[in-house]
Amino acid sequence: MRDAVIVEAVRTPVGKGKPNGSLAHVHPVELLAHTLRALVERSGVDPALIDDVIGGTVDQVGEQAMNTTRYAVLSAGFPETVPATTVDRQCGSSQQAVHFAAQGVMSGAYDLVVACGVESMSRVPMWSNVPAGADPFGPGVAERYPEGLVPQGISAELIAAKWGITRERMDAFAIGSHRKAARAWDDGLFDAEAAPLEGLTRDECVRPGSTPGILAGLKPAYYDPAFAERFPQIDWSVTAGNASPVNDGASAVLITSSETAARLGLRPLARLHSFAVTGSDPLLMLTGVVPATEKVLRRAGLGLGDIDLFEVNEAFASVVLAWQQETGADLSKVNVHGGAIAIGHPLGASGTRLTTTLVHAMRARGARYALQTMCEAGGLANAMILEAVRP
Repeated sequence: MRDAVIVEAVRTPVGKGKPNGSLAHVHPVELLAHTLRALVERSGVDPALIDDVIGGTVDQVGEQAMNTTRYAVLSAGFPETVPATTVDRQCGSSQQAVHFAAQGVMSGAYDLVVACGVESMSRVPMWSNVPAGADPFGPGVAERYPEGLVPQGISAELIAAKWGITRERMDAFAIGSHRKAARAWDDGLFDAEAAPLEGLTRDECVRPGSTPGILAGLKPAYYDPAFAERFPQIDWSVTAGNASPVNDGASAVLITSSETAARLGLRPLARLHSFAVTGSDPLLMLTGVVPATEKVLRRAGLGLGDIDLFEVNEAFASVVLAWQQETGADLSKVNVHGGAIAIGHPLGASGTRLTTTLVHAMRARGARYALQTMCEAGGLANAMILEAVRP
C-alpha cells in the first residue's frame, strides 16, 4: 500500500460570524473557492491533475446546499472535469475529508486529492438545516433515550460536572488559547498557512487582552431552568468566554503519495500515519476524543509519550480539559498556537484548519509525531496521527 502525504495546507483567517464580521458578506462558495485557488497557486500543481475534491460542511442548506464543494471547484477556476463531493460528520466534517482523501491515495484510487471545508455561520446560521418543529432523530432514538438528548452546551456542562472542572480552570485555559494565538500571529507563525481575504489578514476573534476578571463577568451561556432541574449537578460554568465563537472561514490541504510528490516536484509537509473514528455516549456527546485518541495510538503502535504535538478542537474548554485528565497528555504540547476558543470554529472548515495549523507547527518545532482529534455532535470523534517527513 502506498503512503499519503500532505504537500500544501492553507486557510483563510477566521472571521467573526456576525453581521459586522469581515467575511460575513462573502458567499460560502467563494470562501472555499479562495482557499482552493491559494492551494494550487502555492503548490504550483495543475488543477487538472486533481482526482477529487472532498469538502466538509455542516449546515448543508441554503447557500451551503447542493454540494457546495463542487461549486467552489468551479468558482475557483478548476477544469470542469475535476469532481467534488461534500461530507458531513458534524464538527469533524473536514477532518473526515482528510481521512477519506488519504485513504483514497493509500489504496491507489487517487494520485492527487484535496481535502477541505467551509462554513459561513453568518450567512447560514447553526441549525439552519433543522426547521422549527422538525425531528432529526426519529422514533427509534426517542425510544432508546426516553429522557431526551441535549444541546452541545449542556453536554459541555455535564462534562465539566463529571470531571470536576471548575469555571476558573476553563477560563484560564481560554485565556491561554488567546495568548498563544496572538503570539503565533505576532511571531509570523501563521504566515505560511494564512491566505488573506477581503482585507482580513488575521483571525478576528483573538483577544490577547482577556483576563480572569473579564471572563468572570460573563454569564453562563446555556442556563435553562428545565435542564437545571434535570441535571442538578451542573454548576453552569460554560460561557461565551470558555467556548468557541461563531465564525466564517475555509481551509484546504493537498494530499498525494510520496511517489507522486517526487514526480511533480512537491515537498511533503507530513505523512498521514494512522486514522480512527469512534462513537460515544450521545448525551455527553463530546467525550469521544478520549477513546478516539486511545484507538488511533493502538493502530499506530505508538504511546502518548511518542506524540510531540496535539491538536484537540476547542469546541469547549471542558472538552479539552476532560480529555487531558483521562489521557494524561502534557498540556504544554496541546494547541501550541492557540485553538478554536481564540482562532474560531467555522464548523465545516475546522478539521482542515486544525490540520493546516498542525503541519506547519510540526515543521516549525521539529516534531516527529502529532495527533489531531475532534469531538462531534451525536457522540462521535475523529483522530489521526501525522508523521514528519525528513528531507
